[in-house]
Amino acid sequence: MIEELTEQEKKEKPLYPIGIVAELIGTTAQTLRLYEKHKLIKPARRNKNRFYSENDVRWLRCLREIIHNRKISIEGIKKLLEYAPCWEITKCSEERKNKCSALRDNAKPCWELNRMICNRENGKICEDCVVYISKHLKTKT
Repeated sequence: MIEELTEQEKKEKPLYPIGIVAELIGTTAQTLRLYEKHKLIKPARRNKNRFYSENDVRWLRCLREIIHNRKISIEGIKKLLEYAPCWEITKCSEERKNKCSALRDNAKPCWELNRMICNRENGKICEDCVVYISKHLKTKT
């Protein structure tokens, strides 16, 4: 029996290759690679090919809006991500947000307080979260 995907699972499934995504959001594959280099997005990989989900496409459209219409640089976006609470970026449900230790003590990020909460809740790992990725840029550069 084939199990039906939930709406959330469908939105998170990496289906779109880089060329299609570039066309959908009105940019080039090179620009998408630049966003990846700056850790603003982390597409799924199959062999050497990048694949994006519907959620990734939504985030990329948001990035394009911020960069081109609001005139905020990539470095500015990275700085803003440092100050934004992760639940605002990942659009957590109220139930999940209320369980999150980072909401109660936002002096520390969620992965330092209770690393496994996201993994338990929906199978996600911190290393795939845009908030986690942006916070760890400083340790890699």
